[in-house]
Amino acid sequence: MEDNQKQDIPTSEDAAENTEENIHTLEEVPENEIINLATSWTALPIGERRQKFAALPRTEAEELFLSLTTHDQAELISEFVALEKRSWVRLLAPDDVADVIQEIGLDSREEILNLLDPQTRREVTALLAYAEDNAGGLMSSRYARLRPDMTVDEAISYLRIQAKTQVETIYYAYVLDNNQVLLGVVSFRELFAANPSKMVRDIMKTDVIKIPVNLDQEQIGRIFSQQNLMALPVINDDGQMQGIVTFDDVTSAIQEEATEDIQKLGAVETLDAPYLKISLFELIRKRAGWLGILFIGEMFTASAMGFFQSEIERAVVLALFIPLIISSGGNSGSQASTLIIRAMALGEVRLRDWWRVLSRELMSGLALGTFLGTLGIIRILLWPNKESHYGPHYFHVAITVACSILGVVLWGTVCGSMLPFILKKLDLDPATASAPGVATLVDVTGLVIYFSMASFFLRGLIL
Repeated sequence: MEDNQKQDIPTSEDAAENTEENIHTLEEVPENEIINLATSWTALPIGERRQKFAALPRTEAEELFLSLTTHDQAELISEFVALEKRSWVRLLAPDDVADVIQEIGLDSREEILNLLDPQTRREVTALLAYAEDNAGGLMSSRYARLRPDMTVDEAISYLRIQAKTQVETIYYAYVLDNNQVLLGVVSFRELFAANPSKMVRDIMKTDVIKIPVNLDQEQIGRIFSQQNLMALPVINDDGQMQGIVTFDDVTSAIQEEATEDIQKLGAVETLDAPYLKISLFELIRKRAGWLGILFIGEMFTASAMGFFQSEIERAVVLALFIPLIISSGGNSGSQASTLIIRAMALGEVRLRDWWRVLSRELMSGLALGTFLGTLGIIRILLWPNKESHYGPHYFHVAITVACSILGVVLWGTVCGSMLPFILKKLDLDPATASAPGVATLVDVTGLVIYFSMASFFLRGLIL
């Protein structure tokens, strides 16, 4: 009996183990669970997101918070009470705080800035002076800096201090003079490989790739992809260094830019939030505008058909091929506009290349139009009971359809390829030359081409 009782009483070692297990269970969350939560975050309802976030221990909550997009961070911060808000805002780097303020809205600017320490507040205020899609709005003002008259040994010691206090990320060390003018850059490999007594000015590289504060994020992304760098220094007009743009900063910016372009290509006004987070009213509003414009444009299709009403009455067979003709032109135009807009975004095509593009698209349009026109002729000539379907002049109808397709596809290709150049020349976004917009334009003109061909080939036969 005593033995049994002894076995039921936990020893101090058992108690310690149990306590440690309980603490481990309560305070630690498996890493894969954090990753899964971050991945599925946007799909969760707002209430569930807040509940799951509040249930996380502080360390895991910080890890999740820093992995979220600016939009999701801003959404969480907006729901926090003042004391919580201060804690989480101070966790962010100055450039990230600036992004959050721009996401929440400038009405909350003073409230957020008042939560920061004086030094960070000055940095964030300076960043907010720049447009969010330019280098100044993307950059971080915390970077590793050195003086040219330092020895290598002094530089390494100084970098250790900076890494603990005022540097967000360290990829390169930038060498500045007393006026903060950028003189050169040093990699850590070069620092550690150099003689400790050597001067920084002797090992730094002076041919530095640098970007101005007003450079657009698309151009920044292009430089990153071409140069294969992890960070780029940002300078003002006087050559003074203002900060650095890192690869991860520009990656998210490029993703946003690509999302905007894709939405515009679909004739949708740019969404300000993920699809499932935007309100139904806002979603309808952003789609209705372009749909209304396209609908009005398509009204001219009815006007064109009304103009050729007598031809349609005399040759009803012509009406059978209207969808085929206009869809071929719209599709070819949509293809061309999509290719050129993307080529412009990647820097593969510039305004001065318009003539080269036009000549290529003319050849492409002729080849594609001939290919589709041939399919049209085959479709009519090999169709069973073609005389009863298309009348005794079915061969002439086939020629009319084939030539119309050739003309419409050629015209659609030219329109789709040249419209982005015209918009670019007018300082407008080429992405607004959306596929539906080009298709609508080609629909109307395609009918004119079709019935003009019909009048030429079928005059005196069925017209």
